[in-house]
Amino acid sequence: QVQLVESGGGAVQVGGSLRLSCAASGRTVSMIGMGWFRQAPGKEREFVASISGNGGSTDYANSVDGRFTISRDNADNANNIMYLQMNSLKPEDMATYYCAACRAFHYCAGHEGMYAYWGQGTRVDVSS
Repeated sequence: QVQLVESGGGAVQVGGSLRLSCAASGRTVSMIGMGWFRQAPGKEREFVASISGNGGSTDYANSVDGRFTISRDNADNANNIMYLQMNSLKPEDMATYYCAACRAFHYCAGHEGMYAYWGQGTRVDVSS
């Protein structure tokens, strides 16, 4: 099992920045890919960014590429922290952001069905 706990959400003005964190524990979490997804009210959940187990590969949704940066710090085999640095925030970035971990793969990219573990979500509000 993998446990995921997000933090860092909040309210920010357009053009501002936030950094989300996801504390991951359990199994050999440092070996599996992780990602961020988001869901705005009335919309389906969508892929935001992903990172491989060793942090060597990353992928971004077109809507956030160049503004968001995903990273991870693998403290040991069973614990790590994943980050999402969000800059130049726009109103359309307002959503609940979810941290996710792959079922057993080194890298899942944007394939939501390959993610088996999910956090509880952290809300990001962007106002003008």
